[in-house]
Amino acid sequence: MQAWSVPPVPDLPKAHDPSRIRGFDTGRRETVTVGPAEGTARMYVCGITPYDATHIGHANTYVAFDLLHRSWLDRGLSVNYVQNVTDIDDPLLERAAQTGLDWVEVAETQIQLFREDMAALNVLPPTSYVGAVESMPLIVELIEQLQGTGAVYPVDDADHPDLYFAQASDPEFGSLAQLDADDAGRIFAERGGDPGRIGKKDPLDSLVWRLHRAGEPAWDSTFGSGRPGWHIECTAIALDLLGTNFDVQAGGSDLIFPHHEMCASNARAATGEPFAQAYLHSGMVALDGEKMSKSRGNLVFVSTLRQAGVDPMAIRLALLSQHYRADWAWTETVLAAATERLELWREAVRLDTALNADQVLEQVRTALADDLDAPAALAAIDAWAGASVAVDSDDTDAPALVARLCDALLGLAL
Repeated sequence: MQAWSVPPVPDLPKAHDPSRIRGFDTGRRETVTVGPAEGTARMYVCGITPYDATHIGHANTYVAFDLLHRSWLDRGLSVNYVQNVTDIDDPLLERAAQTGLDWVEVAETQIQLFREDMAALNVLPPTSYVGAVESMPLIVELIEQLQGTGAVYPVDDADHPDLYFAQASDPEFGSLAQLDADDAGRIFAERGGDPGRIGKKDPLDSLVWRLHRAGEPAWDSTFGSGRPGWHIECTAIALDLLGTNFDVQAGGSDLIFPHHEMCASNARAATGEPFAQAYLHSGMVALDGEKMSKSRGNLVFVSTLRQAGVDPMAIRLALLSQHYRADWAWTETVLAAATERLELWREAVRLDTALNADQVLEQVRTALADDLDAPAALAAIDAWAGASVAVDSDDTDAPALVARLCDALLGLAL
């Protein structure tokens, strides 16, 4: 599957002290170094289920981890970044049934719209952009591998003996989310799980292969025609393209459990190795007091804002004004403030001369190295831009340097 075009990333002067990037690891509940000192950083960010357009909550996640991608590149690392597309799942089939469209058409339309939104927001594309459908042989192979270890079993259901992953096969299951049994069961049910299914060995066991039902798409396998569960898809794709113990698994905080917990558990049971070294999660974006989500229907779409004439860089700047781990609310006030800020910055970089910007570059680098602190980075540029517009300056190179650092590190094309 094709991603979107790679935007140019301007060159910057090398950092005097290229500190390693640190991020908050959900499993360890502390800030840790993420990425190697040299060589290639490996990251997996969970992608969309393409049954609707890109909303601000999605954009918040992909812009957040675009900062990590850009910071790694700025440190001289190569980046192997993988993102999936869950292009077969219940929500997609349900949307197709509601609209009367073929599920493949729905998926293709929404994937293309996502590409356009990401390109408009100046998000660097992943190295590999991979759909579940094209990965079916990998998924089947991983399920077979888990079967061989005894970690997969058929549910006790004569009509539909679907295959499930036995979480008891992984002694470290639960170490990421650290939930008690009641909360785990409740959240599992809220986020696509089936804790009450009769015939399972444990309520938290997750579906890995759903045997064919009439009217549903299906693929052949050694364990019968059907389609995969959600979690096993990401596990198979990540293991194939990144291997075990890769640097960062990332996504929205609503993926901590069950999705990232299940992916990590699948991988450990199959390989005996850790799935990822660190798990980074972005906060949830609310609208009208509730988390923005497709199920609630309280969505602000990136494409709708773009079609209304909103500058995509103002959208991106609004997202960067919040720390990536924070839960926050999207409002017209947030967007208006970002638009005003963008105008000030653009005015400053159009000046013939400005205040020296070397210190600003190091301040932005330092802020991003400290758990991707975009608000601190923005504050440094605010101070430079405000002072440069207000006073006489004599550095002819500064405006161009600030424009380049905004683009290279923050993804903001001024």
